[in-house]
Amino acid sequence: MLSGTPSDDFCTQFGDALIAGVDEAGRGPLAGPVVAAAVVLCKPRPSGLDDSKKLSAPRRAELEAVIRRRCAFGIAVADVEDIDRLNIFGATMLAMSLAMQRLCEALGAECHQALIDGNLTPNGRTPEWRWPARAIVGGDGIEPAIGAASILAKEYRDRIMKDAARKHPHYGWERNKGYGSKEHIEALHRHGPSPLHRRSFAPVAQMDLFAS
Repeated sequence: MLSGTPSDDFCTQFGDALIAGVDEAGRGPLAGPVVAAAVVLCKPRPSGLDDSKKLSAPRRAELEAVIRRRCAFGIAVADVEDIDRLNIFGATMLAMSLAMQRLCEALGAECHQALIDGNLTPNGRTPEWRWPARAIVGGDGIEPAIGAASILAKEYRDRIMKDAARKHPHYGWERNKGYGSKEHIEALHRHGPSPLHRRSFAPVAQMDLFAS
């Protein structure tokens, strides 16, 4: 499921001001998509929300289930083709925009503002974006809604990479999630890039050059 909202009374669950938190997972890896999530928190909000990287895997899984059950959310994927066509920044902005679209569709209403983790927002950088936005550096550890988005994005992307590892077992994606670990780089040298590798990223592009 790429979007969802509880079926209880709208204002009781979310209040009058719909403030979304938006974050991504997967900007840095050499393989796989970038995933973005947008979340409007329910009332009362889930406890223990934080930057997904600071949470243990079992705790992230627990919080993901609570967020999906009680809060409104949208999730979007920009695949490897999007990343190589737009560059990773453009693909991230696209995924955030699509996640916000899905969140608003789930809510049946427009969000009043989006809080974005980082120092830039998609506003004016991709035509799909239409919401007032504010960038917050380290926002996933500051704003609970952004923390919730970071949890959904990471958990969703991790599942994608674990599934991809079964089809492409050489690279250890079930462990490194596509990041440039020693194991992953060595496998790139031995086996070359897979269809899920980002050809626009230098370590992968170099492998293509060696193979040509």
